[in-house]
Amino acid sequence: MEKIVVTGFGIVSSLGSDKKSVWENLIQGVSGIEKIAEFEGLPVCIGGRAKGFNPEKYLPPKDIRHLDRFSQMGIYAGMEAINDAKLEKGIYPEDRIGVMIGSGIGGVSTLEEQISVFNTRGPRRVSPLTVPMCIINMASGELAKRMDARGPGMGVASACASGGHALAIAMRLLQTGDADCMIAGGVEACLTPFAVSAFASMRALSTRNDEPTLASRPFDIGRDGFVMAEGGAVFVLEKESRAKQRGVQVLATIVGAGMSQDAYHMVAPHPDGLGATIAMSAAIRDAKISPEQIVYINAHGTSTELNDKIETAAIKKVFGDHAFKLRISSTKSMTGHLIGGAASLETAICIMTVNEGIIPPTINLDNPDPACDLNYTPKEAVKTDVAYCLNNAFGFGGQNVSLVIGKA
Repeated sequence: MEKIVVTGFGIVSSLGSDKKSVWENLIQGVSGIEKIAEFEGLPVCIGGRAKGFNPEKYLPPKDIRHLDRFSQMGIYAGMEAINDAKLEKGIYPEDRIGVMIGSGIGGVSTLEEQISVFNTRGPRRVSPLTVPMCIINMASGELAKRMDARGPGMGVASACASGGHALAIAMRLLQTGDADCMIAGGVEACLTPFAVSAFASMRALSTRNDEPTLASRPFDIGRDGFVMAEGGAVFVLEKESRAKQRGVQVLATIVGAGMSQDAYHMVAPHPDGLGATIAMSAAIRDAKISPEQIVYINAHGTSTELNDKIETAAIKKVFGDHAFKLRISSTKSMTGHLIGGAASLETAICIMTVNEGIIPPTINLDNPDPACDLNYTPKEAVKTDVAYCLNNAFGFGGQNVSLVIGKA
């Protein structure tokens, strides 16, 4: 089966909204987490607000008013990817280009705003654009308009695995011949007072409000929850032969994808790491490589007790003795947790890792949890050749995806 390659990508994140800024901050161990003024008085008042995000670069003021922030981010990252890939209109037939942007929650800021309008000003003042601004597939639909892309398209929602699932499905559509080019990824913009309060009421978030840069602490015994952030990444995927034919640079290959469900609990992972184990094993099998060929894992690594312990145990099950030779890191320690945008941002990080030969660190890992005893690349980046890496994403609802990323 022909290789599926990445020829361009765009990023929005708390470490920057361009490749150079994000990579430099990652390898220097910089945190993008900060206090957020409008959250003052909430139980949690920290998060990862996107830096360098400028929707005006691709959207006129009217469109910005009519699109939720998550759709703006999807279009921004998508257009950055399209430009990076030199994907001009006419290169592929319109009906052979698909768009698939995932999001866990969609237009929550619009919903929050319009419910307030409803409560204070009455039902007749609710915006007629509320529904189209909220729905998860709107980022895909609006980006498709800008490329006249009339091939397969949808919004993908699987909570924190959404961006990874979008890439996995896009890869399959290319392999089966349903499309020649896919623009795919995931974005999230749920860093709002209501959404943060909802996650905080679950006791899922860190309350280290006075030390925002130290709050995200994957695998550390002192962790107390994850830190919400916004952003994501979008990619241009093509068949290798077509990319070579048009002479564009190939950045990486998506070699394998594995998907699973825990079928266990609404929010807690399976205690035996069953779903995570299935997804990782399936991705490696799909890539037609051995587990020993994986050099690096970008872990889901949320900085929650259950995830960190169970993901560690699942890695040991899949890799055996090789688990202790792997380099692992959770870049959420720096970027925060982007919910539906997390897996796609971390896929972009994997691509930069295989290209640069540098593994980003897990910052704030001062005292590892005894149950988390693998090499999580603490504090400092490490130079090493990475032929293949694995990206894990596990969502509420027990839906999981793992992707194997390889060198071009």
